[in-house]
Amino acid sequence: MNKNEVLLLLTDRWCDWEASYAVAVINSFSDYRVKTIGINSTNLVSMGGIKAAVDYSINSYDHYDQVAMLIIPGGLSWEENDYDEIAQFVRKARNYNIPVAAICGATYFLCKQGFLNNIKHTGDSLKLFQGVKGYRGEEFYIPAQVVSDGGFITANETAAVEFAYEIFKILKVDTEEEMETWFDNFQNGAVR
Repeated sequence: MNKNEVLLLLTDRWCDWEASYAVAVINSFSDYRVKTIGINSTNLVSMGGIKAAVDYSINSYDHYDQVAMLIIPGGLSWEENDYDEIAQFVRKARNYNIPVAAICGATYFLCKQGFLNNIKHTGDSLKLFQGVKGYRGEEFYIPAQVVSDGGFITANETAAVEFAYEIFKILKVDTEEEMETWFDNFQNGAVR
């Protein structure tokens, strides 16, 4: 089976811009196709008011052999919910060696669920993570825009470009040279 699907996991009030660079390039300029997944099949509204149809429900999803990556954007609901069913889904994805890319509030979710206790990671702040009961990953926290380790990409809320670039490198969406050119343009601007 060809691993040609990238899942974008959405929650209520998800941050639409945080994965936008990644999903636009993946869906338009690679052989992958991006599909949305949520707790159920109810359409969701982003923080910016964008209504998104949900392709799959995590409760009935069973096509892990087709998934190249799981991308989890931040949002306003991560701190308010434990999302145990999403945690089970992420664990199952990792059992299939599916890379997981999380940014902003989604890193907080990974922290709450114990995923960051033994891998190098980043997020919005170490202080935020230290307030989470059961967090034991302080020695692995790196104050950086993005960190990739142990099958996880983690990024802080200001790192949408760096986040996309790390995703592109894992998925190999283009040649290294083209990906570096993309990153340079979006990081530093096309006009200098």
